[in-house]
Order: sequence, then C-alpha cells, then structure tokens
Amino acid sequence: MKRRLLTIIMVVLALTLSVLGFVFGGFDLTNLQKETLNILVIVCGISMAYCFIVGELSGNNSQMDKLWSILPIAYAWIVAVKGSMHPRLIVMALLITIWGVRLTLNFAKKGAYSFKFWAGEEDYRWIVLRKDPKLNKKWKWALFDLVFISVFQNALVLAITLPLLAVMESAMAFNIFDGLIAALLLGFIILETIADRQQMSFQTKKYSLLKEGKSLKDLPAPYNLVFNTQGLWERSRHPNYFSEQAIWIVLYLFTISAGVASYIFFNWTLVGAMVLILLFMGSSLFSENISLSKYPMYKDYIHKVSKYVPLRRYNKIK
Repeated sequence: MKRRLLTIIMVVLALTLSVLGFVFGGFDLTNLQKETLNILVIVCGISMAYCFIVGELSGNNSQMDKLWSILPIAYAWIVAVKGSMHPRLIVMALLITIWGVRLTLNFAKKGAYSFKFWAGEEDYRWIVLRKDPKLNKKWKWALFDLVFISVFQNALVLAITLPLLAVMESAMAFNIFDGLIAALLLGFIILETIADRQQMSFQTKKYSLLKEGKSLKDLPAPYNLVFNTQGLWERSRHPNYFSEQAIWIVLYLFTISAGVASYIFFNWTLVGAMVLILLFMGSSLFSENISLSKYPMYKDYIHKVSKYVPLRRYNKIK
C-alpha cells in the first residue's frame, strides 16, 4: 500500500511539474528556435515512420530501442550547430554524445545490432507483450506499435533533448553553475555505466555456469537467486534506471544556469524529463511483474531494496 501511494504521488508530481513548466515557463520561441525545431521534428517524423514500417515488416519491434541512444546525439549537434556552437551547447552535446556512445556500445554487446539493419536481439518485453490477450491480435499490436513504440517513444526522445533548444540563444556566458551541472551529469553517466557493467558481469557469469550443466538451484550464491543483487544492485532494484532519469533531469538544469527559466525553475522543456520518469515507472513495474512471476525470491528483494535510489543493503532470507 505504501509503495502504491508513493507511485501515485510521483505520477501526480511529474504531471504537475510538466503543466507548470508550460504555465510559468511559457512557449514563446524565437525564429531561430522555430527553424531548428522544424528540423528536429522532421528527423523525428522520419524516425517514427522508419520504426513502424521496419518493425511491422520484420516482426522485430526493437527498432526504436536501437535508435534511443543515437537520436539524442543527432538532435544535440543539430542544435549546437544552429546555435553557433555556443560553449554551453557544445558541453551539453558532448555529454549527450558520451551518454549515447556508451549506451549504444552496451546495447550492441547484447546483440541488438546486425548488418541486416532490421534484425538483431529484440527486447524481451515486446515478446511478452505480444502474447498479452489485450494485444495478441495483429491489428491491436500494429496500433500499439504505431502509437506507443514508434510515435510516443520517438516524441519523448526528442522532448528530453529540448533543453538544448531552450538555451541556444541565451545571452548568459558559460559559468561555474554550468560546470557544476556538467560534472553532476557526467557523474550520473559514470554511475549508469557501473550499474550496466555489474549487471552484464552477473548475467554473463550466471549463464556460463548454466552452460556447465548446473541447474539454477545448484548455482553458487548469489547466482542461485537468478537476479542480480551485487554492487549497486544490492542497494537499488534499478540503479541504471535511476541514473538514466537523473541524467535528463540534470540536463534540464542548464536552462536555469543559462537564465532562460522563469521563476528560477520553470521552462516548458521540463516536460521531457517528467514524462520520461512516468515511462520508467511503467517500464519498471512491467519488468518487475515479469520477475515476480519467474523468481520466488524477487518478492523479498522488492520488500527490502529501494526501487531507484541506492539505499540500504539487501539481506536475503537465510
């Protein structure tokens, strides 16, 4: 009940902040911002069409997953170039590039990319969802693919990068606050890198033990739990999700250091980071429900470990 109440509070808070971003921050774009936004929307629209058409023809609905870490890099540098390569825009674009290259390489290690561009490893969640009675008819899945996977997710990826658009004509010079924000953002990128490496290391070792012919219950601890409880995962159920959300919230802080936020805090581009939080809340809930159905000990893990922020250590039942 406590966790459900916290979820409701988070949803209400994210939606409220999104609305306030528009109400207090306004939506008055300059000609250069409009021109730049038009370019970004065209790229986004092409990506939407690509993801839907290729996803439906190939039966692999991870087309957007492959572009998730690539598109923000393109958007960032488009804005940076249109903004005359202002130092703040260059720093923001470089940080997004570091984030994107790392995430792309991490995804590539999982077999997501292939010379056959439409092929590659598909996210297991799409496979599970296609079997859901609410979506297991072809037309229903096609509609879901169009609206959620192709259109919504592409729009969201564009939205989380829009703080660059907001600051592109700022008259305020790059300052110490920009430097602190950049350092904080880089810190979360490093944290996400550590979390992903710990997860990959755990899963690689687990599957290597299984290939030796051992059953799950005979695996040595902590691999016998099946899910990772080492490193950051000992204190957070989703340290990578925590870092990912924090990265885009921190990127938004550049609108404050650039002096384009109203009432100190508010700018309309806040909506991207807030909607991303809502997406991750739903995604993590779906993933955890799958884990609960497969792993008996996962319920104990949920009760003892925080969902996002790394806090108390996991002490499993003896």
